[in-house]
Amino acid sequence: MSERDLPALTRAEQELVERYLRVVDLVARLNPARDSGHFDPLGCVAAAQALAAEARAIAAVAELMRERGETELHAGTLARAMRAMDGERRTARVALPPAS
Repeated sequence: MSERDLPALTRAEQELVERYLRVVDLVARLNPARDSGHFDPLGCVAAAQALAAEARAIAAVAELMRERGETELHAGTLARAMRAMDGERRTARVALPPAS
Protein backbone atom coordinates (compact mmCIF):
# COMPACT_ATOMS: atom_id res chain seq x y z
CA MET A 1 0.00 0.00 0.00
CA SER A 2 1.22 3.52 -0.67
CA GLU A 3 0.30 6.93 0.69
CA ARG A 4 -2.00 7.41 -2.29
CA ASP A 5 -4.01 4.51 -0.84
CA LEU A 6 -4.70 6.42 2.38
CA PRO A 7 -8.35 6.29 3.40
CA ALA A 8 -10.21 9.55 3.90
CA LEU A 9 -9.25 10.96 7.30
CA THR A 10 -9.87 14.22 9.08
CA ARG A 11 -6.76 16.35 9.45
CA ALA A 12 -6.69 15.48 13.15
CA GLU A 13 -6.96 11.74 12.45
CA GLN A 14 -4.15 11.96 9.94
CA GLU A 15 -1.97 13.83 12.43
CA LEU A 16 -2.80 11.26 15.12
CA VAL A 17 -1.69 8.41 12.84
CA GLU A 18 1.46 10.24 11.73
CA ARG A 19 2.45 11.05 15.29
CA TYR A 20 1.66 7.52 16.49
CA LEU A 21 4.00 6.13 13.84
CA ARG A 22 6.68 8.64 14.86
CA VAL A 23 6.34 7.31 18.41
CA VAL A 24 6.76 3.78 17.05
CA ASP A 25 9.91 4.87 15.20
CA LEU A 26 11.28 6.43 18.38
CA VAL A 27 10.50 3.37 20.48
CA ALA A 28 12.30 1.29 17.84
CA ARG A 29 15.36 3.53 18.32
CA LEU A 30 15.12 2.81 22.06
CA ASN A 31 14.98 -0.96 21.48
CA PRO A 32 18.36 -2.31 22.62
CA ALA A 33 17.73 -5.58 20.74
CA ARG A 34 16.89 -4.04 17.37
CA ASP A 35 18.13 -5.59 14.15
CA SER A 36 21.16 -3.32 13.69
CA GLY A 37 22.83 -4.89 16.73
CA HIS A 38 24.15 -1.45 17.68
CA PHE A 39 22.81 0.43 20.69
CA ASP A 40 23.85 4.07 21.04
CA PRO A 41 23.20 5.51 24.52
CA LEU A 42 23.35 9.09 23.24
CA GLY A 43 20.84 8.24 20.52
CA CYS A 44 18.70 6.66 23.23
CA VAL A 45 18.65 9.93 25.18
CA ALA A 46 17.66 11.91 22.08
CA ALA A 47 14.94 9.40 21.18
CA ALA A 48 13.55 9.45 24.73
CA GLN A 49 13.38 13.25 24.71
CA ALA A 50 11.67 13.25 21.32
CA LEU A 51 9.28 10.56 22.55
CA ALA A 52 8.11 12.84 25.36
CA ALA A 53 7.51 15.66 22.87
CA GLU A 54 5.53 13.37 20.54
CA ALA A 55 3.41 12.14 23.46
CA ARG A 56 2.51 15.75 24.29
CA ALA A 57 1.63 16.37 20.63
CA ILE A 58 -0.62 13.30 20.56
CA ALA A 59 -2.37 14.53 23.70
CA ALA A 60 -2.93 17.92 22.04
CA VAL A 61 -4.39 16.31 18.90
CA ALA A 62 -6.64 14.06 20.96
CA GLU A 63 -7.84 17.04 22.99
CA LEU A 64 -8.59 18.99 19.82
CA MET A 65 -10.57 16.04 18.47
CA ARG A 66 -12.52 15.82 21.72
CA GLU A 67 -13.28 19.56 21.61
CA ARG A 68 -14.58 19.19 18.05
CA GLY A 69 -16.90 16.42 19.12
CA GLU A 70 -14.93 13.63 17.46
CA THR A 71 -15.74 11.01 20.04
CA GLU A 72 -15.39 7.90 17.93
CA LEU A 73 -12.42 6.69 15.92
CA HIS A 74 -12.77 3.88 13.43
CA ALA A 75 -9.94 1.45 14.17
CA GLY A 76 -10.19 -0.29 10.80
CA THR A 77 -9.80 2.97 8.90
CA LEU A 78 -6.89 4.06 11.06
CA ALA A 79 -5.24 0.65 10.65
CA ARG A 80 -5.55 0.96 6.85
CA ALA A 81 -3.92 4.38 7.07
CA MET A 82 -1.08 2.97 9.18
CA ARG A 83 -0.52 0.17 6.67
CA ALA A 84 -0.44 2.72 3.83
CA MET A 85 2.24 4.59 5.79
CA ASP A 86 4.46 1.50 6.17
CA GLY A 87 3.19 0.84 9.68
CA GLU A 88 3.71 -2.92 9.58
CA ARG A 89 7.43 -2.62 8.89
CA ARG A 90 7.82 0.23 11.36
CA THR A 91 6.03 -1.54 14.21
CA ALA A 92 8.00 -4.75 13.59
CA ARG A 93 11.17 -2.88 14.61
CA VAL A 94 9.78 -2.53 18.14
CA ALA A 95 9.49 -6.27 18.74
CA LEU A 96 12.21 -8.55 20.01
CA PRO A 97 13.99 -10.52 17.31
CA PRO A 98 13.32 -14.27 17.24
CA ALA A 99 15.36 -16.30 19.72
CA SER A 100 18.37 -18.02 18.25
